[in-house]
Amino acid sequence: MVRLSAASSPVTDGEEHDDHVSLSWTVLPALSPMRALTLAATDAGLVRVAFGDDPEAVAHTAERLDTDAVRDGDGVADVATQVAEYLDGQRREFTVPIDWRLTAGTQQTVLQALHTQVGYGRTVGYAELATLSGAYPGHGYTAARGVGAIMGSNPIPVVVPCHRVLASDGLGGFGGGRATKEWLLALEGVLPPTLDLF
Repeated sequence: MVRLSAASSPVTDGEEHDDHVSLSWTVLPALSPMRALTLAATDAGLVRVAFGDDPEAVAHTAERLDTDAVRDGDGVADVATQVAEYLDGQRREFTVPIDWRLTAGTQQTVLQALHTQVGYGRTVGYAELATLSGAYPGHGYTAARGVGAIMGSNPIPVVVPCHRVLASDGLGGFGGGRATKEWLLALEGVLPPTLDLF
């Protein structure tokens, strides 16, 4: 059974920290129109972002990684700081490493291309991202649908920016909801900030 526990108190007697716990998580408070964000990181990097205060997503992640999860552990502090700075308009690029272990195959290839090639304030279409990633050469509509499904299964939204991927006929879907996608795109200057998004 996976345990979700509070962070242990700082070590003061010279003993080392328990190396068994490698998944730390925290929750950033809601910022209208966004719900709270649950962030989880391993020693390798950010592994999960979930919309809402979602300990079940953390428990599922811990189970997949065969580890325990510690709330507000040191391993997630830098991630939380950077995401908060981004949402406050103070950061345009994330420097935290990504732990890709919850992704595989074509999904991982497409998400890595999105993460490295579609920067702040840019957008890309589903079919364009398929071509950019090299995961679906020459498959047109099928490729666009495949990329759409991958965006829906992205375990690290916001930081791996699926909100920057647009449908050919409009914004397209987003796990955090349309208002959140619009707000993130306005934050990055893609949509006019004067729009009444709320």
